[in-house]
Order: sequence, then C-alpha cells, then structure tokens
Amino acid sequence: MDKTLHDLGGILLNGIPTFVLVLLLNVYLRIVFFKPLEKTLAERYNLTEGARKASAAALTAAETRIAEYQAALRAARAEVYEAQEKLHRQIESQQAAELQKAHEEADIMLRQASAVITKEVETARQELAVQSEILADQIASSLMQPSLLKGKAA
Repeated sequence: MDKTLHDLGGILLNGIPTFVLVLLLNVYLRIVFFKPLEKTLAERYNLTEGARKASAAALTAAETRIAEYQAALRAARAEVYEAQEKLHRQIESQQAAELQKAHEEADIMLRQASAVITKEVETARQELAVQSEILADQIASSLMQPSLLKGKAA
C-alpha cells in the first residue's frame, strides 16, 4: 500500500505542471478570449436592445402622430361640414327671400292688373251706358220716324 501511495504521489507530482498549465490556460483564455467576447456580446445585446427600444419608441411616437393627424383630420372635416351647412342655410335663406320678393312682386302686379281691369270695366260700363243711351235714342227716333211717316201717309 505504501508503494501505491508512493506511485500515486508520483502521478500527482507529474500532474501538477499539467494542472498549472490548464489553470494558466484557463486564466489566459478568460482574459484574452472570453472577456472580449463577453464585452462584444454585451455591446451587441445593448445595441440590439437599444434598437428595439428605439424602434418601440418610434412606433409609439408614430402612433401618437397618427392619432393627432386623425384628430386634426376629423376637426378639419367637421369644420368643412359646418361651413357647408352654413353656406347651405345661407343659400336657403337667400332663396326664401327671393321667393318672398317674387311673391310680393307678383301680388303688386296682380293688384295693378286688377286695378287696370277694374278701370277698364268701369270705362267700358260708362261707354256702354253712353252708347246704350245713344242707341236707345236712335232706336226711339227710328221707331218714331216710321210711325210719323205712316201717319202722314194715311
């Protein structure tokens, strides 16, 4: 058993330089390879994450702008509709005023025509009265004259 322990000690003594070399290789790889790699990966992650956050912020800003534009568009449409409605009411009131004016002018013309017709009727009545008197006198004279002639002839 001593010999086994002695051989085991020899193996351990021969393995120490290998162990130290593996340990030094581990430290060297950490310093030279893994730390720069971790640093590069961290930077890449930060850049990627930063880009994601920036794109999310840009998307949020874009959505906000879209909402603002839509609100402005709705307001502009409402303004246009209101202006159209106002113009429509104004046109309707103008048409109503013009129609009222036309009715009044037609009433005036009707009254004037009625007055003219009334005057013409009165004038015609007066002329008929005068002419009827003249005709009556002529009829009376013509009726009277033949009877005078007949009486003279008899």
